[in-house]
Amino acid sequence: MKEKLQQIKVSVEDLLKNASDLETLEDLRIKYLGKKGELTSVLKGMGQLSAEERPVIGALANEIRDFLNNEIDMKKTELLAELQNKQLKEEVIDVTMPGKTPDIGSLHPFTKTLNEFKEIFIGLGFEVAEGPEVETDYYNFEALNIPKNHPARDTQDTFYIEDNIVLRTQTSPMQVRVMENKKPPIRIIAPGIVYRSDASDATHSPVFHQIEGLVVDKGITMADLKGTLESCMKSLYGEDCKVRFRPHHFPFTEPSAELDVACFVCGGEGCRICKGEGWIEVLGCGMVHPKVLANCGIDPEVYSGFAFGIGLERMVMRKYGIDDIRLFYENDLKFLKQF
Repeated sequence: MKEKLQQIKVSVEDLLKNASDLETLEDLRIKYLGKKGELTSVLKGMGQLSAEERPVIGALANEIRDFLNNEIDMKKTELLAELQNKQLKEEVIDVTMPGKTPDIGSLHPFTKTLNEFKEIFIGLGFEVAEGPEVETDYYNFEALNIPKNHPARDTQDTFYIEDNIVLRTQTSPMQVRVMENKKPPIRIIAPGIVYRSDASDATHSPVFHQIEGLVVDKGITMADLKGTLESCMKSLYGEDCKVRFRPHHFPFTEPSAELDVACFVCGGEGCRICKGEGWIEVLGCGMVHPKVLANCGIDPEVYSGFAFGIGLERMVMRKYGIDDIRLFYENDLKFLKQF
């Protein structure tokens, strides 16, 4: 047994010289010093020794075990040092190099322009009203004097969820909701997302943003409407912004008009964006129809008002000189970082 113990010591010493990594070293420790290791197996046979041999072999076994543990620990320390030196060489950090600047988000051009609109109208005494994007037929059509047989109610123009539930085609329903719950004077804008069954092209999208406005009070005239909107356009685009009003028809206003701005691409000369006209329609407006006022419990003999609906996308395109509305929805960071 003494020879066996000496043999284990020599074997471990030889193997330690060739151990090149921590995994190999751990395997070596388990093989010789583990619970089922060779040294443990030898010690289990001490019961067969005589009383005189046991203390001698026991002392030798303890000496060899302590020696091997010490040698393995020293080898482990050596390998850890080598591993650390290797990592230091491979993972050198040049502290003089500039750091990586983290990407910082910014407001989408829609949000920036909408905030400008809010500032302009709040400065004029307006309040901001918000409401549901899923609307009833009554608020989206009937209360706004849009009859059952009106083309806007067709499924080719409106997204229907149920027979009497739609995705709002405008934020005008908020005008009705406010008039039902608030007595004049009323000055509100109602920004939000709206939905129409339009084919996507350079100037149209089935999902877009609209800003509705409403003023109701005694003595409101068309002159108030024109002055407010012209002031808004010039505040947004500069004093050189050219606007024009054209007669139009909307069921919920009478008289009605459309406001155009000079084309931001061709400057009024005519191009594919303005379809050769030199002007781009940006909003519809008019004096609130007396029937709409009556539907909301407001006496049209005492009060009058004006309303308008602004397409935010077209305003942003005009502001930044963008000729394709689809660019705003593609989430292309190269495009969005310009703003």
